[in-house]
Amino acid sequence: MFQVCRSVRNVSLALLTVFTFGFSAAVSASQVSTIKDGWLVMKVHSEFVNEDVLSGSNIDVDVKNGMVTLQGTVPSEAARARAIAVARANDGVKGVTDQLRIAPARDHKMAERAGDKTASVAQKTGRAIDDGWIKSKIYAQYLADWNTVLDDSDIDIDVDNNVVTLNGTVKSAAAKAKAVATAKATDGVKAVKDNLRVGSTR
Repeated sequence: MFQVCRSVRNVSLALLTVFTFGFSAAVSASQVSTIKDGWLVMKVHSEFVNEDVLSGSNIDVDVKNGMVTLQGTVPSEAARARAIAVARANDGVKGVTDQLRIAPARDHKMAERAGDKTASVAQKTGRAIDDGWIKSKIYAQYLADWNTVLDDSDIDIDVDNNVVTLNGTVKSAAAKAKAVATAKATDGVKAVKDNLRVGSTR
């Protein structure tokens, strides 16, 4: 009788261990997915920075469970096709939903005559410093800090007439300060509105 009870107890403990391990693995996978989605947003934007064909674009990248959604504007069908191809080529991307709209690129000469000199400044690659470039450039710089202070951050960047607004969450006051300082130091940025919250991104 004692042997039977001990066997039943051992089986129960084994099942409990398997269940607990499985639950922990599920939580871990969920956490990794969340972190990877944020990383993918930054990675896709970082690859938009030096794409000449995307000059005049203003693209929002959203990622959920590896599925990428592209929203915003591009100046041509060629730009749309390139943005989709760049996003799709990243490891971890399961699919790309295209919600991009084609809109004429901003007339940089007119902007310069109006006094907005930053709009006419070009990188060596030929892509102009406009709202879309600024957004992607900031994300690219955040990607470089992903494994240090900005890991586990969930930051949404909006740029309007060279004014940057930061929304979302970061893990610490140091991460918040880093995110704001990086945005302020980016070429073409006139001002930064900090709406970041410190706390868990989960």
